[in-house]
Amino acid sequence: MASAAEQLAANMNVGAFTRATDLHKRLWFTLGALIMYRLGTYIPIPGIDTAHFAAAFSGQAKGILGMFNMFSGGAVQRMAIFSLNVMPYISASIIVQLLATFYTPWEKLKKEGGEAGRKTLNQYTRYLAVLLALVQSFGIAMGLQNTQGMVDQPGVFFVLSTVATLTGGTLFLMWLGEQITSRGVGNGISLVIFAGIVATLPRAIWQLLSLTRTGAMNPAMLLAIAAIAVGVILFIVFMERSQRRLLVQYPKRQVGNRMYGGDSSFMPLKINTSGVIPPIFASSLLLLPTTVLGFLSANNNLPSWAQWVPSVVGQLQHGQPLFMVAYGLMIVFFCFFYTSIVFNPEETAENLRKYGGFLPGYPPGKRTAAYIDYVLTRLTVIGAGYIALVCLLPEAVTNAFGPSIYLGGTSILIVVTVTMDTVAQIQSHLLAHQYEGLIKKSKLRGNRPGR
Repeated sequence: MASAAEQLAANMNVGAFTRATDLHKRLWFTLGALIMYRLGTYIPIPGIDTAHFAAAFSGQAKGILGMFNMFSGGAVQRMAIFSLNVMPYISASIIVQLLATFYTPWEKLKKEGGEAGRKTLNQYTRYLAVLLALVQSFGIAMGLQNTQGMVDQPGVFFVLSTVATLTGGTLFLMWLGEQITSRGVGNGISLVIFAGIVATLPRAIWQLLSLTRTGAMNPAMLLAIAAIAVGVILFIVFMERSQRRLLVQYPKRQVGNRMYGGDSSFMPLKINTSGVIPPIFASSLLLLPTTVLGFLSANNNLPSWAQWVPSVVGQLQHGQPLFMVAYGLMIVFFCFFYTSIVFNPEETAENLRKYGGFLPGYPPGKRTAAYIDYVLTRLTVIGAGYIALVCLLPEAVTNAFGPSIYLGGTSILIVVTVTMDTVAQIQSHLLAHQYEGLIKKSKLRGNRPGR
């Protein structure tokens, strides 16, 4: 027998969407905020020679700068005011989560602080994001100033203006993401990254079509790439919706002459608990030394002991065997590492015990925590393999068909997961709207004369 919520969800149609005026306002606000973000990615920072920077960037497009450029929607390539994007905020949130597992005062805020503790940790995250943005923007300003011909008028004023512009751009995007979360639809920070990645898709598709039209690529190869992309998207949707449900029982209790409780529910454990953080971490740590080695190999006067640098740089490019092996191993490592941070079996078992719940066949406490950890470890093995496969398959396609048609597994993963989350939130708004309509109808019927 379907529940009331399931029946309402099954009856949602275009008519229900047209009547949800509040949802329309949220969608328009989200769209306007993302358009504002995209406009900012085309405004360069003052005092820089954009043509000179674009030429220098093209030599490092396959390193960590290329990854940041993908997340920022091309802002790094244009050295726009939103070049840092929300990456300082993401780094700060990860650092705060790590410290909350080791630093005792923050651990108490996380476990016992409730809503107030969560707000305090969020405020610490913002402060740390500002600090990281200041450091990164200062490094960028000094790097640009020390490159000959990159800056029109180098000096203290250029450094200060660049730091203020890039840091202000990050703070504005943080504020914009929070506004989207509260007044729009979906997670604002995720949608900002999503918009940057999606903005590069039309150009990538046009490049593929141009290669086919000029005869540089076989049409059958184009169809094969399209089939692989569709298959990867379906596989991601299937795996992200998959979960292992643990049965949770609640004992009966007697209050007066009546019996209460005795219900059962499920504890859902996702196959991919770590989300998209492992491939981002893995690619960042792997591409950072590649970028540094690339700058070193650009120097023609390398000493004799550093003649190995160009060969290593070549092997650590996208699609190369060494890159794929290192990338896959680092993804697996970060899947287990980040899952151990975001999900604590002992804390989950303790929360179950506090509310009187238990897993059938496992006593509350250590036995329950051990079983949850047992199940979670095996799920993480599957999830790590799934993430590694999704991220390495495009690398294999790049190796087979050439670097001109590079497809990023991390970008596909982010786009699909953010889309699924946004669609789920839209459905929840429609469901809430239908509930409100039913409540209003029931009140009108209850106020009829003669009833």
